[in-house]
Amino acid sequence: MDQNDQQNYAKTTFEPHLLIFPIPFQGPVNCALKLAELLCLSGINVTFLNTDHIHRPLLRHTDVLSRFNRYPNFQFETIPDGVEHEKPVSGDKFMEVMAAVDAVSKPVFREMMVSGRFSRSSERPVTVMIPDACFSFAVDIAKETSIPVVCFETVSPCCLWTSYLNLPTLIEAGDVKGSDLDQLITSVPGTEHIIRRRDLASFCRSDDLSNPVIDLIVKEARSVPQAQGLIINTFEELDGLILPHMRKLCPNIYTIGPLHSLHKAKLLAADTTLMSQETTFTNSVWKEDRSCLTWLDKHLPKSVLYVSIGSLATMTVEQLLEIWHGVVNSEKPFLWVRRPGSITGGYDESLVPKELLERTKEIGCIVDWAPQEDVLGHRAVGGFLTHSGWNSTIESIVEGVPMICWPYFVDQQVNSRFVEKVWKVGVDMKDTCDRLIVEKAVRDLMDKKQETFTQSANTWKILAKEAIREFGSSSLHVGRLIDDIRAMTSTMK
Repeated sequence: MDQNDQQNYAKTTFEPHLLIFPIPFQGPVNCALKLAELLCLSGINVTFLNTDHIHRPLLRHTDVLSRFNRYPNFQFETIPDGVEHEKPVSGDKFMEVMAAVDAVSKPVFREMMVSGRFSRSSERPVTVMIPDACFSFAVDIAKETSIPVVCFETVSPCCLWTSYLNLPTLIEAGDVKGSDLDQLITSVPGTEHIIRRRDLASFCRSDDLSNPVIDLIVKEARSVPQAQGLIINTFEELDGLILPHMRKLCPNIYTIGPLHSLHKAKLLAADTTLMSQETTFTNSVWKEDRSCLTWLDKHLPKSVLYVSIGSLATMTVEQLLEIWHGVVNSEKPFLWVRRPGSITGGYDESLVPKELLERTKEIGCIVDWAPQEDVLGHRAVGGFLTHSGWNSTIESIVEGVPMICWPYFVDQQVNSRFVEKVWKVGVDMKDTCDRLIVEKAVRDLMDKKQETFTQSANTWKILAKEAIREFGSSSLHVGRLIDDIRAMTSTMK
């Protein structure tokens, strides 16, 4: 190849430029930012695309701009979404946000990729896209523009397999409809003796197959296998039951979890000064109240119950009072996160019995939002009453904290079943909300069966740590992802 040929070749080759596009909710954005930083450490150029709705509170409550300023190969971009809410929304607004993204963001995104500032004809073309797997339109646009695409799925792999990728199968088998919630689902390979109808994702209980959520998931089930790869936040041992079946449909799967632990480990390895102090970088769209950590310092090891229903779930006033009574009656100290907007139906403290409030002042601590990774890692925390969101579940597994599961929607019903029946690290309390059941679950978790649960939880904790070591499975998968991004870039013409 002579000098002119080399110059012409250089003009037609692309530098790796990755576009990450998460759905605009706390959990997915948090995960996507950690993935982005891992890839920045490798020297890959990363553009992180947020919708306006989620980007505003992210900037308001975090130092994310200054943190990412250390990476000259990183930039934020935003895209309009048509969402008018100034504050992050709860799960009951999920489809409202997704519909706004479809109507407003989708056409803008397509223009960006086809002829705009990220297109092949631009100065800095995107060479690989990593959209949230829920954005099936991004896979379509990637095919239209011949840009390689790797989907990032932030729901649990067990839900992705049982209720997403197999949703067309469930519909065909008639498993979505039916009043017997205890009927075993036998149409999904790998979980025939585990999953009941009540354990499928919440939208699978709908009798209306025209439900917009079902339509959204069916589109996702069809688009994900068309991508060049699939990134999931788990480690090989944790989801060994279903990963072999998933790989028959999606052969190129990158298991890079626990992502938050891997993120910390890689940051520390890259620069020990970044984490020389015990500090957790926050990507929270709510202001964290770190005073609860001082409260925890006053308690004995494994004596405190942590209660949180996450960033999207809600509960009624009646459910709040039942859970509250059960927790207080267990006589265990508790730290309870009550996110603004998480209680529906006109909550007023005057509705709460006086003795409940007085006992809470004695043994409880209630905050609007907490630094959850730090809380779960605190020596005083011995149990977690959770909505069973995937981030919360895997964060609890990493710290060896047993769980009481009270799932709300989407993947949480599947996660809670796996917590009890597969991983054996907690109690599944789905479809019930009774103070006596709550009290018994707390006592079982933290007294009666504590040793059994803790032993199982510690086993998974050890395996999670092994996965993120230098030659652990998750570290190797991240390395392979980086190599593949470079390889996919080099094949672009």
